[in-house]
Amino acid sequence: MGSLGNRPHAVVVPFPAQGHITPALKLAKLLHHRGFHITFVNTEFNHRRLLNSRGPSSMKGLPSFGFETIPDGLPYSEANATQDVPSLCYSTQRNCLPYFRELLLKLNNTASSSEIPPVSCLVTDGGMTFTLEAADEIGVPKLIFWTASACGLLGYLHFKPLIEKGIVPFKDASFLTNGCLDNLLDWIPGSKVMRLKDMPSFVRTTDPEDIMLNWYPIEAERKKQASAIVINTLDELEHNVLEALRTMLPPVYTIGPLQHHLDQVPDPQLKSIGSNLWKEDRGCFQWLNTKAPNSVLLVNFGSLTVMSSEHMVEFAWGLANSNQAFLWVIRPDLILGESAILPPGFVNATEGRGLMVSWVPQEEVLNHPAVGAFLTHSGWNSTLESVSAGVTMICWPFFAEQHTNCREMMEGEKGQEMRNKAMEWKKKAREATMAPSGSSYVNLETVINKVLLAPRKS
Repeated sequence: MGSLGNRPHAVVVPFPAQGHITPALKLAKLLHHRGFHITFVNTEFNHRRLLNSRGPSSMKGLPSFGFETIPDGLPYSEANATQDVPSLCYSTQRNCLPYFRELLLKLNNTASSSEIPPVSCLVTDGGMTFTLEAADEIGVPKLIFWTASACGLLGYLHFKPLIEKGIVPFKDASFLTNGCLDNLLDWIPGSKVMRLKDMPSFVRTTDPEDIMLNWYPIEAERKKQASAIVINTLDELEHNVLEALRTMLPPVYTIGPLQHHLDQVPDPQLKSIGSNLWKEDRGCFQWLNTKAPNSVLLVNFGSLTVMSSEHMVEFAWGLANSNQAFLWVIRPDLILGESAILPPGFVNATEGRGLMVSWVPQEEVLNHPAVGAFLTHSGWNSTLESVSAGVTMICWPFFAEQHTNCREMMEGEKGQEMRNKAMEWKKKAREATMAPSGSSYVNLETVINKVLLAPRKS
């Protein structure tokens, strides 16, 4: 696409949480491979965490791939832990637009006197839609990247109808026990099996002023302003839901699983740019190499899930009593308000067949031949990575659209049938990203050529 100064320039803005940064960085790498100059915008808080986990050298070295930061509007913190999600949503929506507008101005001013090209398009997370206003001001295409599932997005888009119908917020806390959550929402298009309990968990509130209940309708309305929306999924996995979304939103394209696209990119330097906010323990691979194929249960509840010490004890003894080999990822901030402490006797009871680590490169671990099953919180990255690796899932959804993912992905599958199904999905996921006719491959090409490379508006 010409010299560095003549490249198209995509500004990529993830929501400031691990599960959003990881897929956003994958998409940024793919665009860079296709000739785009990339500016990847983290919050100052997460940029510090990346520097601490990966070192300063990990954030530099590739020409035409730069990192910038904006404040998140929250009080300064040195904590190596995930920030409170409702606080982040509230703060970024209300405080970050001026900082982002200033960043775009700086990038375009720099472009007039350097090899950095002017900003030509925006790729923004579906939870950072305040950026669309700034993109309109400089007249560039606006691509929303929805990093979660299509079925999750469908659920969030129906927060406003649920409020208008008087279904939520609930009148009192009895909704948790009176069977209300089992009510079928068969009026939602694209899914005839959705119950209230399967909706993203933020509907479970009695507070009309609840941050998340009110945040999503605003974000949903803004999504209609996008030039297009891309989702890290594949058509075959969520076909009916995607058909419904396409009647409600700007053009919707599936481009996942993104990792399969990257597997076809030969540039090792590009692949080396990492996104993990915690230091990875790669010693786990030496341990996995000693285990038989399909013999290890991976246990990882993602970057946001927190649990009580009582839950920790129950999971620990469940693993001990299973007599299965396991690799358990225990983040430092996994336990609510406490350090993660294993129950007395657990280490001795699992000696030789259990390994506990603080963080791992999960996608790589799932593809290790020793891993045979995955105990997961049903976050979308974990779900898609498991599907792509052909690994069966045991699901313990925690919050947000994880309940929706669990309902959609796991219903009706048992034992060996589940393993066979997982391998079928692995094949379909890879086929979707293969040239020349894979659905996600074709969609990515369409998005690049017809959306991101569209002429600027005057």
